Amino acid sequence: MAVSEPAVHAIVLAAGEARRFGSPKQLARIGDRPLLPLAVARAVQVAGHAVTVVLGAYAAELTPALRHANVGLAVNRNWREGIASSIRAGLAQVPGSADAVLILLADQPDVTHDDLARLTGAWRAQPEWIAAASFGGVVGAPAIFPRWCFGDLQQLQGDRGARVILQRHMERVIRVTMPSAAIDIDTPEDLLAREEAHRAAVPAPLTQDPEQNAAAPGVPESLTLAPDDAD
Repeated sequence: MAVSEPAVHAIVLAAGEARRFGSPKQLARIGDRPLLPLAVARAVQVAGHAVTVVLGAYAAELTPALRHANVGLAVNRNWREGIASSIRAGLAQVPGSADAVLILLADQPDVTHDDLARLTGAWRAQPEWIAAASFGGVVGAPAIFPRWCFGDLQQLQGDRGARVILQRHMERVIRVTMPSAAIDIDTPEDLLAREEAHRAAVPAPLTQDPEQNAAAPGVPESLTLAPDDAD
């Protein structure tokens, strides 16, 4: 008899008012797609339709953007409390069959399906451990929390997200290298800087000098905790 692999339910956090952006940043376009549908599509790629999107400040404006996504919606009416209330609202929608939750932020546009597949793969290899992204000396979201963490997640308060749980259980965290998670969009300037960086990253034609074509050496990371400011 085949043993089924552990089940993960994804929670996409998109309830914040985007005060620094000045408008619903969840609808800011990355290429030809808004941020929120892009994040939801990637969550669906790794979790199927076991996805809950937490809306709040702009629930009325954002709901139409998800009309074609076969996912669950949770409206956090306490969004002014901060990111902790959104995590609790999402967790309330997670079925008992889920072995873990994957917490995603809607404003990390460069996190890819491959990134999330590596994260879920690392967790499934050790399903009693937390798996979290490691980037630029930081450990944080996206992150997967096994069911034994649910009580801690439900106790979160204020504008403090799951980083306190990562800190509390750091000896049981699998760190998955994910440079793409370093990019988040909090202001219009962040969006512009990302667009400019992507244009600059278009590879130039290779020269005939092999030394000029050599990759730069990697820099080892020293890990800290990511701030919870992206809801």
